[in-house]
Amino acid sequence: MLFGLVIGMAGYSYYEGMGFSDSYLNAAMILSGMGPVGELKTTGGKLFAGSYAIFSGLVIVIATGVVLAPIVHHVLHAFHVETEDDDKDIEEPGDKGST
Repeated sequence: MLFGLVIGMAGYSYYEGMGFSDSYLNAAMILSGMGPVGELKTTGGKLFAGSYAIFSGLVIVIATGVVLAPIVHHVLHAFHVETEDDDKDIEEPGDKGST
């Protein structure tokens, strides 16, 4: 997240000429999904903001997936139902080959 914030701050500073605090505010708001605060004046700044918003959305989706994957995995294991094929793999006492 810090890496994404630095990219956003650098982009807003370069393309829009914003100061440190304005760059931080706009980058943090887009990264958190809230949207930009200040009006963008240059074409480069608008293109950067759109691309940065897409990047930020992907970061949120990927981070959510990483956090929720173990939970979903555990829930799927809780609903596991054995099939007939699974029962055939288990050897009964007295079957051929059992010790």
